[in-house]
Amino acid sequence: MVDVDAYQKKLSAQLNEWKAQTEQLKARAEGAGADLQLELNKQIENLKGLQADAHSKFEEMRNAGEEKANELKSMVDGMVGEIGDTLKSLGSRLKK
Repeated sequence: MVDVDAYQKKLSAQLNEWKAQTEQLKARAEGAGADLQLELNKQIENLKGLQADAHSKFEEMRNAGEEKANELKSMVDGMVGEIGDTLKSLGSRLKK
């Protein structure tokens, strides 16, 4: 059973933190070489899409019944993992 309110607070905080991190990475990417900057900007746009998809699925989860909410939570959790991995990868690329 999903405690949607608690999950919402946790996910909202995480998405806000990631949005700020994405903006920081975008600013740092602007100082990178042209080829790396193009690659990083593509990844950042992909990341923004993932964040929007996670938010959309979460909204769907809030309005779903309990069984569907549990299913959607699994999807959102997978997206959250992918977003975290992408942010780490981008951060590593910019440290080089």
